[in-house]
Amino acid sequence: MGAILEAAAALNRAAPGGVLMALDLGSKTIGVALSDADRTLASPLTTLRRAARLTPDLQALVALADARHATGFVLGLPRNMDGSEGPRCDSTRSFARNLARLDPRPILLWDERLTTMAAQDVLDAAGLTQKRRAALVDRLAAAHILEAALVALAGRESSNQRHGSENG
Repeated sequence: MGAILEAAAALNRAAPGGVLMALDLGSKTIGVALSDADRTLASPLTTLRRAARLTPDLQALVALADARHATGFVLGLPRNMDGSEGPRCDSTRSFARNLARLDPRPILLWDERLTTMAAQDVLDAAGLTQKRRAALVDRLAAAHILEAALVALAGRESSNQRHGSENG
């Protein structure tokens, strides 16, 4: 829990208020969600199709963050269920480093275990077609990541606090 509080405090110091943009990074898409300016609500925004190179992805995200007046980023960190890190975590950390080189806004890496499953459960319960679920799952997963981070940033108890997070 200490790492969560330190990461939340660091983000709150760097960007004490305003909209946060959460990203659920996939190999083919990036789910995007936004908080409100008061950081109490997380809403799915869009799903971006990944480009063949990283630079266009980063530029699109920075432009979207600018347009939505985002003050910081929350990136889902895809740890394994046992808490260990694999190649996907390395890829996310690399993405965060590249984003930080292009944009000065603070970045919080947030443990995203089970967020895609939670998003799929919500979409399944809504009775959506497979095609419609596939179009929404990444942005809804980003909203789940952001929701858990908002709880920690506000200092409220969250089930994700048992998983941990860190500042990117």
